Amino acid sequence: MQYLIDQARVFRARAAAHTVDLADVARRHRPRAMFISCSDARVVPALITAAQPGDLFELRTYGGVIPPYDAKTPTGEGRTMEYAVSELHVSDIIVCGHSHCDVVTAAMHNSLATSGITESDDDSAPLIGDLTATGHWHVLTQLDALSNYPCVAPRLADRSLQLHAWFHDIDTGTTLAHHARASAFLPL
Repeated sequence: MQYLIDQARVFRARAAAHTVDLADVARRHRPRAMFISCSDARVVPALITAAQPGDLFELRTYGGVIPPYDAKTPTGEGRTMEYAVSELHVSDIIVCGHSHCDVVTAAMHNSLATSGITESDDDSAPLIGDLTATGHWHVLTQLDALSNYPCVAPRLADRSLQLHAWFHDIDTGTTLAHHARASAFLPL
């Protein structure tokens, strides 16, 4: 904990060393994009994108899960997305999944268990590949949920908002983006 305290104490000096004008950051709140990702501490959106303070409006949830829109039961996640889209007028939303995601791993193991397959029925290489494919599918599922929000749909229709599906590999530091034409995740 002391390391974090020490770093917080010297934040202003680090910002100045990187020519970040904190007064300017405080005056205007116009992020370049919204970044939705898992709360996993190994996924650091600003580090992945080299974002400066004020560049990203972040939403971090367990597994990067975006709850389905329900007008009768508003959520904090939904309100955060509505604020980014309707008030901050972000032009891009990135939904970024990652390797070694406990949510995806649990879903994969639950799926295997309900289908009667156990880990011992197969070697680990296909399971790892399946986990990656399941991680990609999870990101696309969250993107679909996001596109059903009433604040998002009209902005998609008039093309003033773009949605992006990314997948970050923690082992290699590689980030992939989904390309609809190729129907695949490819390196950025």
